[in-house]
Parts: sequence; C-alpha cells; structure tokens
Amino acid sequence: MAIKAKITASSIKGLTPEDKRLNDTEISGFHVRITPKGLISYYLFYRLHGKQVNYKLGVHGQITPAQARDLAKDKLAEVTKGIDVQAVKKQERINTEQAKLSTLEKFLEEKYYPWLKSRNPKTIQKTIKAFESSFKQFMDYQIKDITAWEVEKWRNKRLDSGVKPATTNRQINLIKGCLSRAVEWGLIESHDLHKVKALTVDNSKVRYLSKDEEQRLRVALDKLNIDYLKALVLLARNTGMRKGELLSLKWADINLTNKVLTVDFQNAKSGNSRHIPLNTEAFNTLYHWKDLSGDIGYVFKDGNQQPLNDFRYDWANLLEKANITNFRFHDLRHHFASMLVMASVDLNTVRELLGHSDLKMTLRYAHLAPEHKAAAVNLIG
Repeated sequence: MAIKAKITASSIKGLTPEDKRLNDTEISGFHVRITPKGLISYYLFYRLHGKQVNYKLGVHGQITPAQARDLAKDKLAEVTKGIDVQAVKKQERINTEQAKLSTLEKFLEEKYYPWLKSRNPKTIQKTIKAFESSFKQFMDYQIKDITAWEVEKWRNKRLDSGVKPATTNRQINLIKGCLSRAVEWGLIESHDLHKVKALTVDNSKVRYLSKDEEQRLRVALDKLNIDYLKALVLLARNTGMRKGELLSLKWADINLTNKVLTVDFQNAKSGNSRHIPLNTEAFNTLYHWKDLSGDIGYVFKDGNQQPLNDFRYDWANLLEKANITNFRFHDLRHHFASMLVMASVDLNTVRELLGHSDLKMTLRYAHLAPEHKAAAVNLIG
C-alpha cells in the first residue's frame, strides 16, 4: 500500500520494496516507486485534456530527491499551462533518434540491417547488395525526405536505363519495407511511398525450354561432363527448387529411402518448409551424386565444405554449348511448373510443389504452352 510523506533523502532512505510507493505530501502527483529489487524512480502524475499520465522524472542515484522535487514543480507548472510534458518528452526522444539515424545509410547500418540479420541471417548479404546497387543516390538523404515524388523520379530514370518494370517493383517494395520499419520504431512519423503504385507486369511471359532446347541442354551436360553441374541442373529441372534452396540443401534434408526431400523453412522464400517427392530422374541423380560428393553436409559444396557460392561460368558455358539464349537458371523452375501443367497436374498441387502461399503466384508459372492450347481447342473443332 502506498504511504504518504514528504519526499526527502531521509524518507527515501527508509523505503523498502514492500512499501511500493511513496506519495509526496506537498506537491500533488509527485511520488516515488520502488521495485521488488529496490530500484527507486521519481514520477509526476497529472491529468490533461482527459488523459492520465505518469511522467517519469528520473531514477534515484542519477538525480537526488531535491532535484526530483524541483523538476516536479517545473513540469507541473508546464502542465498548468496546458503543455503535455509527456508528449514533449516523446518528441524530444524521436528527434534525438532522428539526429542519430538521420540518413538512410546510418539507419540501414545501425538499425535495419542488424534487425534483418536477427530474423534471417542467410539473406542479409543479398539485401545489403540490393540496397547498395539500387538506392545509392538515397544513402545521404534524410529518411524523412525519401518521398513518393523522389522515388517516382528515381524509378523513371531506372526504366529509361533499361531496368525492367518487375525489377523496379521489387526494389520499391524493398525501400517501402525499410521506411515502414522506421515508422514503427518511431524514427519518422510516416512515409508516403504507398502512393508509388506497382507497374503492370505481364506475368504470362514465362521462359521455359522447348523439347528441342531441353534435348540440346541434356546433350551439352553430357559433353561438358561436369558432375556437380549436371546434378544441379537435373535436380532443379525435376523439383522446381529455387537456386538458393538448392545451394542450401543438406544431405540431412534428403530421404532416399522414402524418395522425398525437404526444403527447410529457413531456406524457403515463403518461410514454410515443404516436402518434394523425388521422381525417378531426381532420385537417380542424387543417388549417383552422393557417391561422388559424399552424403555429409551440404549437397552442393565447395572445397571448404561450405555451400557452393556461384556457378555462373559453368552455367553460361553450358548454355553456349547447347545454343540456348535468353534462359536463366531460375527459368528451370518455370520449366518444371510448365511441364506439370502440360501434364494436366492441377494448379493447387503445382502451388504446393513450388511453395507458393497462394494460387495467384502459381498462375504466373503454370501457364500452358501455345501448342497445348491449340490441341485443347482442336478437341472441340
């Protein structure tokens, strides 16, 4: 139960955790609280415009009872004039934080990147590279000055330089998420990047291999005779896994007995684990690769037993040998989805295999080839 007495060095000294609170007998609302561990803090309780506030004046040891009393008098005088001292204190704190993290570069390095790293350490380097390559011109901007108008001008320049609409959409979502976090953390009051609408993108144009291209790709794989590349390409072709998921795959994630592999939630873009059955070619590919690479650690690893970092040279060489153009490694995922749909697999099953959270994303991958559409309409012709 709270006790009453004039707050002085003597009365503070006599406080025990059981007292919990000491109300001053001279200044209305001035009081002391003591925690179960004995920490003592000074407060001023006041009401203003129907709002009740408990304003913290300071901690005992950092200020004296006399200093707390003088501060309580000053703040109570401000409240009497209609000033909400708690709101003023909050704004001062925001201003201080803004001064510390005033530019985008400082905010990213001191706040945003550490937060992202704690949530998903495997993607932090990719995010850092994306910010550095895309938003270099904004690094010296005050984060409050990164407006929709500035981003619109930036986007127009990117488009004029040949950057694709889908790419700028992804980049803008990146900085939107960053500024939304700054709002949530109280560094800025708001941002208006919601005004920057996503550009319309034709998602029906998805690249996949024709029968002839796939045959040439297989012939080139055999001629190059690069074991890891052949295993990587055939596994991508038969599972639809993303590049990052493949390079993060461990032998512990593969059950050759039951012919299924698991994409761990930490490596999946959706954040959810998924299980992919191994068809005959995928199973045989992994079974053969296991004998060559060993079945411990990462499935695709470098000489230091770390995940394979890159294979751009070998991939480019493969496409050249196969005489295939305008085809990325990620397009093997499109190819996988397209083959499933052309084999009359229902879209929801395709969605589950690809690891999409909703069917809308699957529609982008699961299109039908023109010759299959022609065959369909000819059935009633």
